[in-house]
Amino acid sequence: MKKITLKLLVSLLISTLLFSCSSEDDGIFIGSETSEVKDIPLTYTAFEYEVLGLVNNYRETQGLSSLSTLNLVSKEAESHTNYMIEKGEINHHNFGSRSQNLIQNASAILVAENVAYGFATAQGVVDAWLKSDSHRKNIENSSFTDFGISTEKDEKGNYYYTHIFIKR
Repeated sequence: MKKITLKLLVSLLISTLLFSCSSEDDGIFIGSETSEVKDIPLTYTAFEYEVLGLVNNYRETQGLSSLSTLNLVSKEAESHTNYMIEKGEINHHNFGSRSQNLIQNASAILVAENVAYGFATAQGVVDAWLKSDSHRKNIENSSFTDFGISTEKDEKGNYYYTHIFIKR
């Protein structure tokens, strides 16, 4: 009887290990912190560099580390900025897809996004984000390691912004 019970327990343990859900199945992603990310070539405008610089300067005044620019993040931001221009509205549509792309391609384990519309200066958009609790929380999140930006004008000359933050 003991041999049968032991065999059943071993079989149950092996079955549990083979057929249990992975951490990815429960909506939680834990990425490998050692995976190497191969970044892509991308160019930035002086305006985009200014926004990134202002955000990093602000973070430093708050005792936070500067974030590194990661082109893969900016590429996701660029696709969303173009989508917003096409729709004629600011939104966070398809954020899950952008997050998943960054999880897979940039080893992100946390992703957040700020969007904006209509600000004509880098200081103006950064000031607006800092006046908004939810946007400021993204900027001040000490977990983030990298960020990316996209600024584009629509046909009327109005700016659209997508600023994405990741932790890897």
